[in-house]
Amino acid sequence: MTYSFISPPNAARFVLSNATVPAVTVEHIDVPVTEGLATVDIVISDGMIAAIRPAGAAPADYARTDLRDGMVWPCFADIHTHLDKGHIWPRQANPDGSFMGALDAVRADREANWSAADVKRRMEFSLRSAHAHGTSLIRTHLDSLAPQHRISFEVFAEIRDAWKDRIALQAVALFPLDAMADSAFFADLVTTIRQTGGLLGGVTRMGPELVWQLDMLFRTAAEHGLDIDLHVDETDDRGAETLKAIAEAVLRNGFEGKVTAGHCCSLARQDEDTAARTVELVAKAGIAVIALPMCNMYLQDRYPGRTPRWRGVTLFKELVAAGVATAVASDNTRDPFYAYGDLDPVEVFREAVRILHLDHPLDTAARVVTTSPAAIVGRPDKGRIAAGDPADLVLFSARRWSEFLSRPQSDRVVLRRGKVIDRSLPDYRELDSVVGA
Repeated sequence: MTYSFISPPNAARFVLSNATVPAVTVEHIDVPVTEGLATVDIVISDGMIAAIRPAGAAPADYARTDLRDGMVWPCFADIHTHLDKGHIWPRQANPDGSFMGALDAVRADREANWSAADVKRRMEFSLRSAHAHGTSLIRTHLDSLAPQHRISFEVFAEIRDAWKDRIALQAVALFPLDAMADSAFFADLVTTIRQTGGLLGGVTRMGPELVWQLDMLFRTAAEHGLDIDLHVDETDDRGAETLKAIAEAVLRNGFEGKVTAGHCCSLARQDEDTAARTVELVAKAGIAVIALPMCNMYLQDRYPGRTPRWRGVTLFKELVAAGVATAVASDNTRDPFYAYGDLDPVEVFREAVRILHLDHPLDTAARVVTTSPAAIVGRPDKGRIAAGDPADLVLFSARRWSEFLSRPQSDRVVLRRGKVIDRSLPDYRELDSVVGA
C-alpha cells in the first residue's frame, strides 16, 4: 500500500497530531525523547502555534491531521548564501572547477552583465526556490567592489521589502580587505551598508597588511554599530591563519558586535597544536563559524587528474566542543564557485551529516540549519517551534532519521502561518532570457 501524505485541514484551528519533532528545535518540551526526536501534538490557531502537547493530549474539538509520526521541522535558516551570483553558470561556467577559475569567471560575468535588472531576476528566482523548500531566513553576501556595491544593495533593499512576509533577509558586503586602502570607496561602502541595514564583511588573506586591515575593519564597525561576517581561509594552504588573526583582532580591539567567520578550511589542514590554539582563541573571542560543506567539498583540493585527499571543511566538531557557535549553510548556487545546489536546507543538512559526520548520534544535528543559524544572526525567533510563534513549519512523511536522510523529501509540505503554500519550483527556462539556455 502506498502512503499518501495528508495535508493539514483548511481550518482556522487544527491539530497536527502524532508529529515527530527534532527536540532541539522545540522550546519547553516535556515528553520522552529518543535519538533527539519526540512525538507531540501541535495545536495551531489563527496561523499561530497555540500549544505543543504530548501526543494525544490536544483539544478534542479541533480539526486534526494525523501525521502518523511524520516529522515536523521549523522553517529553515540559511545564513551564508550568494544571491547576487546565483544561476550564472549557463553563461559563465568555471572552466576547471578550481577556486581561481571561479574568481576569474565571476569577475568576468560581474563586469559584463550585472545590471540591476539582471541581479534582481536571479535573486528573485533563488528566493522563490528557497521559499518553496521551506526557508524563512537568509543572509546573503553581496559582491561589493565599486560600482557594484550600490547596484546590488539597492536591488537587495527593494527585494527585502517585497519579501519581508515570506523570507527575512540580511545582506553582507563582500570585498577584499585590500580595497579599504581606497578611503573614498570604503567610506561610501560603509554609508551604503548603514543605509541598507547590512553588515560589514570581506575576504581575509595572509600578508603584512592584515593586522591594520582588521583593526580598521573592527574600528569602523564599532563606530557605526555594524556586525561583521567574513570569508576566512578558504584554502588548503596550511599557512593560512587569518582566523587566528581575526580572533586576536576582536580581543585586541575589544569589539562587542557579532563576528561570524565562514569557511575556515585551512584549520583542518594544520597540525593539532596549531589548530587547537586557534580554536581556543575563536571561542574566547566569541566568533561564530559557518561551515559550507557542499561548496568546500566541490572547490577544495581540486587538482587536474588527481583525486582529492580531504573533504575541504573546517574542524566543525572541535569548534563545537570548544563552545563555538556553529551552523552550516548553502553557500553558492549554480555559479562558478559551486555548479549545483538549489538553496534547499534539507539537501545541505543531509550532505553536512555525511561530510562532517554529524551522526552517531544525530540527537542535536537538526540545530545546524534551524536554531543555531537563527541565533547566530540575531533572530532567535526563527528556526524554532514554540507556542506563540507563527505556524511556519515543514512537514515530512519521514518518521525517523534513516528515512529522512535517505530520500530528498520532495513530498514535504510547507506551512506559513498555518497555511499550505504552493511548493512549485520555478522553471530554469524562466532564466533563459537572462543567462541563456
